Amino acid sequence: MIGCGDMMDTLARRIDQGRGVEKADLVLKGGAIFDLVTGAFIHTDIAICGDVIVGTCGDYAGVTEIDITGNTVVPGFVDTHLHIESSAVTPFEFDRCVLPRGVTTAVCDPHEIANVIGAEGIRYFQACAENTIMDIRIQLSSCVPATAFETSGASLDVHDLEALRNHPKVLGLAEMMNYPGVLAKEPVCLEKLAAFSDAPIDGHAPQLRGLDLNGYLSAGIRTDHEVTTAEEALEKLQKGMRVFVREGSVSKDLAALMPIITERNSPFIALCTDDRNPLDIGEHGHIDYMIRTAIAAGVEPLAIYRAASLSGAQAHTLRDRGLIAPGWRADIVILNDLETCDVDQVVCAGRLVDEALFATRKLVPPVGRNSVHIKPVSAEDLKAHQTNGTTPVIGVIPGKIITEHLEMDLPVEDSRPQIDFEQDALKIAVIERHGKNSNISVGFVHGFGLRKGAIASTLGHDSHNLCIVGTNERDMAVAANRLGEIEGGFAVVEDGEVKAEISLPVAGLMSLEPYETVYDSLKKLREAAYALGTVLEEPFLQVAFLPLPVIPHLKITDRGMFDVDRFELIRETAEDAG
Repeated sequence: MIGCGDMMDTLARRIDQGRGVEKADLVLKGGAIFDLVTGAFIHTDIAICGDVIVGTCGDYAGVTEIDITGNTVVPGFVDTHLHIESSAVTPFEFDRCVLPRGVTTAVCDPHEIANVIGAEGIRYFQACAENTIMDIRIQLSSCVPATAFETSGASLDVHDLEALRNHPKVLGLAEMMNYPGVLAKEPVCLEKLAAFSDAPIDGHAPQLRGLDLNGYLSAGIRTDHEVTTAEEALEKLQKGMRVFVREGSVSKDLAALMPIITERNSPFIALCTDDRNPLDIGEHGHIDYMIRTAIAAGVEPLAIYRAASLSGAQAHTLRDRGLIAPGWRADIVILNDLETCDVDQVVCAGRLVDEALFATRKLVPPVGRNSVHIKPVSAEDLKAHQTNGTTPVIGVIPGKIITEHLEMDLPVEDSRPQIDFEQDALKIAVIERHGKNSNISVGFVHGFGLRKGAIASTLGHDSHNLCIVGTNERDMAVAANRLGEIEGGFAVVEDGEVKAEISLPVAGLMSLEPYETVYDSLKKLREAAYALGTVLEEPFLQVAFLPLPVIPHLKITDRGMFDVDRFELIRETAEDAG
């Protein structure tokens, strides 16, 4: 904490440097600010004292001066909702990966690691956030586990959350995914909402409309990143909800929501990635990708740049950032070109971002090692349940985590439904991997297009059990057993042979390698999956979302197929049906 006397000295320095009485610590000279209030381009020097902008609309001298003549300057970008674990790298590597692209603030919900190892995982993120260059802020995970219909590695109640609340990087309560529980007034939901009623509370309400939406909002929830249509977005905006437009590796909602990203609406619109891996970041970008894509499609630059910074900051009560103006945090993106969001340099809290700056960080030891506890899996373990009549099949929608609830007549052998390539009905299995009950559930999924082999993942939102999609039980079993051997990750298997893999030993979610290495490994994995015939651009994160029982319409957990609309299991595991 800065003492009162020290703060007074800091304020005095800012005043003198802002007035030009004293040289500024850093001056960016010759560029043009894209003003997010008026939309004007202001040709001016930018003076910085410590981590705060102190001068614009004038000429300044600095102890350090950087010539940015010909460049355009905008505020640092804010990713308003994401799970860093889904990038498959640690917070420190995420820092190195996206900060040079202009993301100076990231508001994360570490519920992925919390579902595996509980409060220890959140404390790890808090410690990392104290030492990253970018400003990582934390929304405390509201739903660990997401529902009572799955087995997680840990659970967090309101007392666990309150014990974590006073950390300086914590903002409030993360996405309240159990919207049926909120509407049903379940005490476990209401007590968390009540405990955080004076803090920002994020929502998660896919396709929730009408009076039910009113009830959800009346609980004090103010944001939603699960909006997938312009019509849904407009209703939520009209009801005072901030819409976080999402463009992840699987959930791609930007194109559908572009019509509502206007100058008029932009104060209530922000941007987020939710789940985006280093492969997509390396090939396409992060928030910068969303900006240039939107502008190329006709969205007003003022609207999208405002959504990328100022609006997102204000949504999370971060009132010190989002403008290039005196008294605001010196998070600055220096662009070669505004329309293509071509980032040249980044200043974060008054510091020029480069590898030397990253080298000053104090790294935090990883947690959650050896978290994958599964018994050896055989092909026999992955036979489907006996059935009469049609079989429920999860219908994958490319670019969405919402799925269809299909019913198919599948071939039957010994009263058990079988894989059907003609209908693209492949087998899916979820294996409990926390060592609690050894549940295995088996179902069917349409939309992957695999013609051979299997792909597997220990990223299985949100309880992160082991999930496998395959064309035969033998390859599926080999993939499952391999992930048990390498502390979790992703694997591609064909004819009993592991064709590609990546180990994610930090809680079975994150690599210990640099993001460049992870990028290379993910590229090989994707190529191996394509060789199996998949028609999905990002098959691994698509697999990871199939066990998420709070996203309509049909999912699968370790306890069985789950009808999200009815919020109940269709077919339980043998143990549950017992």
